[in-house]
Amino acid sequence: MGHGYLESWAKQGVLMLNTVMTVRAGTPNSHKGKGWEAFTDAAIAAVNGLPRKVAFVLWGSHAQKKAANVDAKKHAIIKGVHPSPMSAENGFFGSKPFSQVNAALEASGQAAIDWRLPATAG
Repeated sequence: MGHGYLESWAKQGVLMLNTVMTVRAGTPNSHKGKGWEAFTDAAIAAVNGLPRKVAFVLWGSHAQKKAANVDAKKHAIIKGVHPSPMSAENGFFGSKPFSQVNAALEASGQAAIDWRLPATAG
């Protein structure tokens, strides 16, 4: 595989969103405070307002602060270590966030996500 093309996830309703959408090359979080937070907060508010249960997966400390914007009585909130190369070995591997998402969705009568990726992109 090795392509990283995640369209199959998007077609199943998976939205992947960083708290800040851009960075200066090699400088994590360098565009914090440049306006992205208003955009991502609005996106979270829109998803939070959906009538069905949604699983919010908050990877890393910046994302986990967004839990305050999610109705935890209505939605599932799954927190964990960010899967970046800098931190994946420190708790992401083995944390089973994808299984947790599927368990939350199935518990509310929704279909599980098929997390497998096709052998080729597109």
